Order: sequence, then structure tokens, then C-alpha cells
Amino acid sequence: MRDETLIGELEAVEQAFNQAIVSNDVAQISACISEDWVLVTPEVGPVPRERFLEAVAQGVLSHDTMTKDVDRVRVYGDVAIVTGRGRNTGKFKGQAIGADEWVTDVYVKTSGRWICVLTHLTPVAGA
Repeated sequence: MRDETLIGELEAVEQAFNQAIVSNDVAQISACISEDWVLVTPEVGPVPRERFLEAVAQGVLSHDTMTKDVDRVRVYGDVAIVTGRGRNTGKFKGQAIGADEWVTDVYVKTSGRWICVLTHLTPVAGA
């Protein structure tokens, strides 16, 4: 049985995370991720929170758009796994970037709030 309320709540959390990334504001992004959050990319593997936030703070990485069509939500107590197709545009080291990828975010509910502890990216085949 699907809990539509919980799915809607996690879709809203994902949207807030997307908006934080597009803000290019380290404080807004930090509010969405745990202290030990990691981004797993196909290009370099695990990227720790500090390295990601430093790249944003220094303007090395910025995002103009970010959308995610949530495809799958699974909740296991205070842990949620959200998978969807994400698309984004921005700049990395001054060069335009864009991605079409499968994104899996792992959330933990802490003090009544969902916080992302891991983001895993997989490019969409043929995109």
C-alpha cells in the first residue's frame, strides 16, 4: 500500500533540495544535507560534503536549473530512499554543463525532518 502523504512529503523535500542547489547558496544547501553527506558521481566516485560545498562557495560549480521526476519512494522507518530522473544545467570551472541522470537520494528523519545523507548519480543511457 502506498502512503501518498509520505510520498508527497518526500517529493516536497526533493523539490526543496533542488531549489537549494540552484540557489548556489552554501547555507541553503547545508540545511538539506547531513554533516557526513556524500555525492557519488560516475566521474570521480565519492565527493565529500566539504569538497562539494567548497566548489559552490568558490564559484567553481554552480547550477542554473535542477529538476527531478520522482519515480520510486521507499521508506524503512526513519530512512527513505528516493529515486528519480534528474536534469540540471550550470557551470563547472566556467564551462557550461548539463546532465540527464538517475538520482538516488537517501534520507534519514532526524528531529522530525528529512535530511539527505547520500546522493548517487547514474547517467541515463543514450541521453
